[in-house]
Amino acid sequence: MARSALRGFTLIEILVVALVIGLVSGIIVINLASDEHAAVEREARRLAGALEHAAALAQWQSETLGVSADGSTYRFWRRAGDATWTPIRDEEALAPRALPSEITVMPTSYAGGPVPLDAILPFRPSGRNEPYALMLSSTSWSLVVSGDPLNRVHVATAASR
Repeated sequence: MARSALRGFTLIEILVVALVIGLVSGIIVINLASDEHAAVEREARRLAGALEHAAALAQWQSETLGVSADGSTYRFWRRAGDATWTPIRDEEALAPRALPSEITVMPTSYAGGPVPLDAILPFRPSGRNEPYALMLSSTSWSLVVSGDPLNRVHVATAASR
């Protein structure tokens, strides 16, 4: 009896291909998730450095500076003698920062209480500032950037959402 020239795949061959596709898909998902975590952490560390710089600059220049966050951007401010806030434009480290589209930043607390979304958190010339916190989030990861009364800034994983 002659064998047919047309032969299909065996069950074993199909299972091996499905296993390989599953492994590759898993590796891709893991790498994409860790990239998102790295992006949030990188932005949190950048914000932490800018916050420390702003607090020190407020002391050095004997003026009140502040920071605000609106979801997609954070910005630093200078308070004038008439108590109005103007954006800081002459300091590169304190330039407004638009975050990547998958990351958001929001103020979460100031002096132990909740903060309105449009608030400007001040850094006083005396160096004695209230504790504050801002949260940077992506779809799967959140970090809290917080400052204490001694102007030390910390980055920590946020509590479960």
